[in-house]
Amino acid sequence: MGLNSSAGKDKRALIERFLKEIPVFKSLPDNYLSRFARDFIVLQAKKGETVFYQSDSSADLYIVLEGAVRASLLNQEGHELVLAAFDKGDFFGEMSLLDGKPRSATMIAAEDSILGMLKRERFLSAVKDDPMIAIDLLSALVQRLRMADDMIESLAFLDVSQRLMKLLLQIAKAEGEKDTSGFFRIKKLTHKELAARTGASREAISKVIKVLAFRNIVREEGDCLLIFPDAESGM
Repeated sequence: MGLNSSAGKDKRALIERFLKEIPVFKSLPDNYLSRFARDFIVLQAKKGETVFYQSDSSADLYIVLEGAVRASLLNQEGHELVLAAFDKGDFFGEMSLLDGKPRSATMIAAEDSILGMLKRERFLSAVKDDPMIAIDLLSALVQRLRMADDMIESLAFLDVSQRLMKLLLQIAKAEGEKDTSGFFRIKKLTHKELAARTGASREAISKVIKVLAFRNIVREEGDCLLIFPDAESGM
């Protein structure tokens, strides 16, 4: 895997704080949570580094402590389809954690990141102590499956411009801030990144961005993208 491990009281305290905020572990009492946090291994991943590959046999749970990670499918030509993005406080790896089967996607550090990793055996031990952990995890898994269904529907029935606008509006509503002109301001993504997250070619994304800019639906400004809040109605 190539990831660097590190330890320290500050990182353990960081893990404990995140565990308290993650719904899956919300039922754990504080004293148990503190012991549980000590079982996590802290890893550092550089931007572009692979956390694990699709079909890997690992089955551990990860928490993003700092940075961001993306779940992707890669073909033999090196083309990438981004399935989901995980930011600070998010967890991933739960499918293999539950069934012990190989990974369903490749996880790549989208930026320099610090991760907390919990071995499957330790998680199963915690579930025996508190079965509500498994129920909360299954609830989170169902929510992600619904998001996957939504993505499949978009790929099947929406054209590139519709897929792109749907993605940009999702990001804007989740992370963006409105400026004085009423536009959502989000961190700028490259055309390659947008292509990977919409299942389109970079050339197609570039053409769509030009059309959207001409129609004043999307504007590029420095390191930001400005998204018109009623963009869907203007498509």
